[in-house]
Amino acid sequence: MTQEQYFEDFTPGTVRTTTGRTITEADIVLHAGQTGDFYPHHMDAEWCRTQPFQQRIAHGTLIFSVGVGLTAGVLNPLAMSYGYDRLRFVRPVFIGDTIRTRVTIREVRDDARRPASGIVVEALEVLNQKDEVVLVCDHLLLVQRRAAS
Repeated sequence: MTQEQYFEDFTPGTVRTTTGRTITEADIVLHAGQTGDFYPHHMDAEWCRTQPFQQRIAHGTLIFSVGVGLTAGVLNPLAMSYGYDRLRFVRPVFIGDTIRTRVTIREVRDDARRPASGIVVEALEVLNQKDEVVLVCDHLLLVQRRAAS
């Protein structure tokens, strides 16, 4: 879905939530192959049985990627990603967990280096099927301003 929103259209406190996606063993194996992260926490079921979580956990970077990807259902051609801040892996995600992302507009601010745009800060919270927060971060968007009339 395309939704044009200028910088001036963003209101702090606005919230949207994505649909869900279940994390599978295939997701974990594919992510390990793409990144080279074959740590036993993700790949060795027998070793994990001896650890506190007693099962394999998804890579934090996988959950970040999927959580951010879930937000891509809305395309704003007037905005581009400027980066991510304050990323934290709050809880583990296991094979079979279903995650979704809640996006809250945290802040809108000027960008002195780019007067034709402003910065919109989205607070992303990735939640599991129990409504527990498993990952948080801030997504910074560079958003075009309306032309001065």
